[in-house]
Amino acid sequence: MKRWATLPLGKVPVDLLRTLLGRFAATKDSRLLVGPGIGLDAAAIRVGGTVLVAKTDPITFVADEIGAYALVINANDLATMGAKPKWFLATVLLPAPFTTRASVTRLFKQLHATCRSFHVTLCGGHSEITDAVTRPVVVGCLLGECAPNRIVTAAGARVGDAVVLTKGLAIEAVSILARECADEIRRRHGLQFLARCRRYINKPGLSVVREARIALASGGVHAMHDPTEGGLSAALYELAEAARVGFRIEAEKIRIFRETVQLCRDFQLHPFGAIASGSLIICLDPAFESRTIARLRTARIPAVRIGSVVHKRDGVMLISKNRLRPFPRFAVDEVARFFQARR
Repeated sequence: MKRWATLPLGKVPVDLLRTLLGRFAATKDSRLLVGPGIGLDAAAIRVGGTVLVAKTDPITFVADEIGAYALVINANDLATMGAKPKWFLATVLLPAPFTTRASVTRLFKQLHATCRSFHVTLCGGHSEITDAVTRPVVVGCLLGECAPNRIVTAAGARVGDAVVLTKGLAIEAVSILARECADEIRRRHGLQFLARCRRYINKPGLSVVREARIALASGGVHAMHDPTEGGLSAALYELAEAARVGFRIEAEKIRIFRETVQLCRDFQLHPFGAIASGSLIICLDPAFESRTIARLRTARIPAVRIGSVVHKRDGVMLISKNRLRPFPRFAVDEVARFFQARR
């Protein structure tokens, strides 16, 4: 990509981000156990006898229930590193022409309720009405704690590991589309279908905190990652880069919910590249695979082995109908691409 070319919506391209982190994010602080890197979900800082795990992430795709989204998405990244979410700060930017006392109250009520459900303290932040945004934006910062010997990162995946996926793909994509394209979905499929899609935020659910905790308690976990923007594809390539490994994934094993299939067909999206909070990728010792999957299913969390970790030289590959090919890559998240095309 030419240096002066306009960048697309979504995450900063990986090649550019890799260069920027290498040039401008180096640190010599010995207390920083996990710093910035491709596929690394949060920072980990040693503070006395514990580890402070810190994550910040904005919510930009949706305006409805944005308070709930803000906490859940940040909590997922702490959970994948083995940390317990504890303290939340929120920067709330609200559009000048549309903000009312009622809308601000509703947002803070969402934040309060979601914090209570995760036993997290809302301990600070900033709120502002500004003409710099055209819709509400919440930038969350979540802090948590972890024992020094319990930190898990994407860099821990090992050759030979089983790769387990919980729930199914593109849960967040369905939830977002149900809010941002509600009228169109209702016209095509009716109110009941739309209501099911809107409930995806809670059922199957965007949170992976519970499944991460169950997986860690089952033993043998080497790495976890939740596929957010860019979907399963981006998550696998991020894991591969962080751990310097490859993957062999079986297409037929990947669960895709009926509503996801329908909306991806309606809006011409590929489910492998659509934002997918709510799923958890677990790389673990195969000796612990059966026990982990059984415990997840006992907790009513669907889980299945979708592949294996292989050597880096073997690449990130997809087995589909007995054919082996590179796992599809996407220049931008499929939902972001869809919204950009509609502008």
